[in-house]
Amino acid sequence: MRTRYDGDACPADALIAKLRNACVLPVCPEQLGGLPTPRPASFITDGGGKDVLDGKARVVNAKGENVTKQYVRGAKEVARLAQMWNVKTAYLKSNSPSCGCGTTRGPTGKVSGNGVCAEMLERLGVKVIAAG
Repeated sequence: MRTRYDGDACPADALIAKLRNACVLPVCPEQLGGLPTPRPASFITDGGGKDVLDGKARVVNAKGENVTKQYVRGAKEVARLAQMWNVKTAYLKSNSPSCGCGTTRGPTGKVSGNGVCAEMLERLGVKVIAAG
């Protein structure tokens, strides 16, 4: 799936092999939130995904546009799907402002904290795991 912000794919081959016979629900929160692919790179400002969901931080793209609404909308849609399908574990892309688990990328490097979707899923009790 070419859902990466730059339109490229970055598959986690070992994870794909591990889950080959599992029931998997592939999603891209940014796309579900209404953003196109490709799209400008985005970063969380002034915190992490927790702060975005609490209204204390924003997600801004490389053009300076505020895309917080799309990130929150996408996280809510993934959360809705996770509840509908009784998801217990989510494998999410490392360092993403949406899916990052423990770290995301800021404009000047890595930033501590979950992405917006990872934080939303953790709040629901879903186990989030970085998938490369």
